[in-house]
Amino acid sequence: MNRLYDIFTFSEDFPLIFTQVNFWIFFAVAYFIFALVYKKVPLRNAYLFLISLFFYYKTSGLFIGILIFSTLVDFIIGRTIYKSESKNKRLILVSLSVCINLFVLCYFKYAYFFTEAFNTLFNTRYEVFNILAHWGNSFSDQNYFTIDKIILPVGISFYTFQTISYSVDIYRKKLKPLASILDFGFYVSFFPQLVAGPIVRAESFVPQIAKPTVLSKQHFNTGTFLILKGLIKKMLFADFIAMHFLDRVFDTPEMFSGFANIMAMIGYSLQIYGDFSGYTDIAIGLALLMGFQLPVNFNSPYKAINAGDFWKRWHISLSTWLRDYLYIPLGGNRTGSYASYIILSIIFLGVMIAFRNMIIVYSILLISLTLFIISLYNYKLRNHINTNINLMLTMLIGGLWHGASWKFVIWGGLNGLGIVVYKYWRKISPYELNNQWYAKAWKILITFIFITFTRIYFRGESMGHISRWYKQVAHNMDWANALDLLIHYQAVFWVMLVGYISHWLPQHLKQTIEDLYSKSPVALKVILAAGIGIICYQAFSSDFQPFIYFQF
Repeated sequence: MNRLYDIFTFSEDFPLIFTQVNFWIFFAVAYFIFALVYKKVPLRNAYLFLISLFFYYKTSGLFIGILIFSTLVDFIIGRTIYKSESKNKRLILVSLSVCINLFVLCYFKYAYFFTEAFNTLFNTRYEVFNILAHWGNSFSDQNYFTIDKIILPVGISFYTFQTISYSVDIYRKKLKPLASILDFGFYVSFFPQLVAGPIVRAESFVPQIAKPTVLSKQHFNTGTFLILKGLIKKMLFADFIAMHFLDRVFDTPEMFSGFANIMAMIGYSLQIYGDFSGYTDIAIGLALLMGFQLPVNFNSPYKAINAGDFWKRWHISLSTWLRDYLYIPLGGNRTGSYASYIILSIIFLGVMIAFRNMIIVYSILLISLTLFIISLYNYKLRNHINTNINLMLTMLIGGLWHGASWKFVIWGGLNGLGIVVYKYWRKISPYELNNQWYAKAWKILITFIFITFTRIYFRGESMGHISRWYKQVAHNMDWANALDLLIHYQAVFWVMLVGYISHWLPQHLKQTIEDLYSKSPVALKVILAAGIGIICYQAFSSDFQPFIYFQF
């Protein structure tokens, strides 16, 4: 009875996440009922919408109200856009949708970030006050909501981008609006991908909503294979190495050698891949078991041969969303726009606030002014500048999407800089056209090192924390005890080695393994699933290990 109570009531200690038994009990019950209703499309959609709302309630409690609000707003605006024949009215409506969604996102995610920036700029001491919580408490004598802080709802960045894509796709006449609020609610809240993606574009998912469910043997085989693979990635390649090594180093980098800090960063690249890719694999697998196709979100990102290639392989649903709904509207690789320069000016202002170093500020202004003057007389240079500005803005905003901190902006900027530098380096690179295995291996290694060590700004809790990491690496490598470290944490490093080897396996070999699984008898699949479950939960800790991307 206690287990059932935990499943059907909200508790911060027992959220429904894919690595906990409660989720699989929930899914077993939900899937049994789904099997009874899936042949009737309207009933199926309504059922999945309601069960998804319950899932989100279990994950976020009363923040379910924000999800319902976003659903209602964009459903109404989407239908109004479609019915309107006035171009200006359509533009106003889609702008309204974008503004409302971004306002909600900014309120919950960036309130502290903007307040701190304002206080720094104007030398004030304002503190965050949760107006919505205060308003909510006014309806009751009980103070259900905390007014002195704003808590980030799980998954708000993901479903906000989904609802924006719905309104924009209708505005662009790529899509007709859904007739039923239940159908639209199902699109927004479909529980496998609700809290950590992949970001589902309206134009790809909405057409599936009206189609009858087709459940095939291939769906079952691929779905269960992805689920098992996802559990291995999350619970072994992510959680195990994090709990037994990475978290200890990152919590107190000054207590470990520079060598240990470097190995922790290499491990972190595996952890964040295993965590996020593992979640995506499970989400896609669950959706397939219900007859729905979610977009591929990862394509062996550490096989990338340059920074641009990496972002075509990593978090594909986000990078393509930013390309289609931000980079191209800003002008893409063709030209600049007023929006480009407005956003750039805001970011420059933010850099001044963040660094408070006049040498850096004057250097940036001098470089910008010089490039601007030269571009007035050189069309080709102006085109290069505009293209690179749009690219850098996209990566900077992509960094800020991940977290409300300047360190995320720096991380996004470094990745953007890596893409820009490679654009010009490839024109003079002596091995760019070399297709030999060693040349490709060299490109992959350089890209992996670059991506890995930019992530110190992603993982570090603060700029002070990051500076301590750099200090250890610069002044205390302690090579003499490197072997002792490897031996002491040998279980972690063996898991890391297996994780990276499995990642770098040739694609045809990975496909062969999946084909063998698909062709195996059901009894063998059951034994394999039981074995993987035992291994994963033997390595599991009683400590709660949420998915990293829940915070975004």
